[in-house]
Amino acid sequence: MMAPRSPFVVIAMKSSRPQSLERLLQSQGFGSRKECRQLIALGRVAVNGEVIDDARTEFLPEPSLCLTVDDADWLWRDKLYLALYKPAGYECSHAPQHHRPVFSLLPRHFVQRGVQAAGRLDADTTGLLLLSDDGPWLHSLASPRRHVSKTYEVHTRHPVSAELIAALLAGVQLHDEPAPLAALACHQLDTHRLSMTIDQGKYHQVKRMVAAASNRVDALHRVGIGALRLDHTPLSALQPGQWQELDATQLAALHEA
Repeated sequence: MMAPRSPFVVIAMKSSRPQSLERLLQSQGFGSRKECRQLIALGRVAVNGEVIDDARTEFLPEPSLCLTVDDADWLWRDKLYLALYKPAGYECSHAPQHHRPVFSLLPRHFVQRGVQAAGRLDADTTGLLLLSDDGPWLHSLASPRRHVSKTYEVHTRHPVSAELIAALLAGVQLHDEPAPLAALACHQLDTHRLSMTIDQGKYHQVKRMVAAASNRVDALHRVGIGALRLDHTPLSALQPGQWQELDATQLAALHEA
């Protein structure tokens, strides 16, 4: 289920030349060329409100191009950039082992066009997850050299103490890490809850850091990535399981804060 769409600014376009409707549908994940031709022949596809039954009809791929498939409207996108409020009980994998795939929360044609998650959240971790079919963008976002910050709300098993905060800010030594890892920011929210920001993105990093500082994580929620936060507009309208497209301003916010 998606939240109401926000205005979208196209990030990049590969081609400004007209393309056949069957090719346009295929590029958006609606199936093979043959499957797309069948959809068109059956009258199940409209372009900008007009039913088109000739798969060879050409249109200019542009952000205002509205493709209606089985009465659902979808604007053409060269690349998709999505924010998803991940609920608990979902795995960030196309081949999950124990839980439902997080991709089942997206429209099927998004998955068909190759949308992947930018990093992973554990099945029991909730919060902001970014997804795209732009491979280089996904790689750059996950690269440690980009130092993209990630902020978590951490529910601890034992009470939060000044010593715990100090240890996380000073840096704790994790097994198999050559040097201590420190939080960029860390402050107490209440007796068993703290806010913690990191930029390294190591495996289970927050849980391992809190454990190394003599506490335990009982629940973990990713509030934000860069300056993009679930508790700030425009993502504050998202409910668990909902997704929203990101515009150019929101994408730029990933490298802020």
